[in-house]
Amino acid sequence: MQRLFILIGSILLLLGYCAQLQAQAVEFFGNPTSAISSGAVVPEGKKMFWSSGIVADAADSTAQVGTYARFGNTKTQAISILQKLKTALSKQKLSFKDVLYLRVYVAPDPFQNNRIDYQGWFDAYAQYFGTQENPIKPCRSTIGVAALVQPDKFIEIELVAVY
Repeated sequence: MQRLFILIGSILLLLGYCAQLQAQAVEFFGNPTSAISSGAVVPEGKKMFWSSGIVADAADSTAQVGTYARFGNTKTQAISILQKLKTALSKQKLSFKDVLYLRVYVAPDPFQNNRIDYQGWFDAYAQYFGTQENPIKPCRSTIGVAALVQPDKFIEIELVAVY
């Protein structure tokens, strides 16, 4: 009988611990068919990781500066940035599953009639978020700007993660 009480007590403690862990998870909300969340609730006591604006590395460092081949199109640049952010997160033992928010600045591409390539950004994003491997769909702002600091850079991304 004493063993039964110990077993029941242990189960209740475990259930309480599991409920506490679940209560500490970030809650995303919004339209489930959307690629992004409308908002999120961050539980008290969570820590945050913030990045500065990150731009792409050269896609081809041997290509002449100012050529399209040097950094590539918006999608190529976005993938480069997301890989850099993935590395930065992993150094903190975090992943894209911890991402709460992305702020994205997209500039016109002079090699594409000075049009902003939102679709290139959306396609790159879809490779990393809202997938089977990473179902998280963080909150996000995508902002069209006149230009970034470097004229052959078409996208800059800031990230906030919660853990």
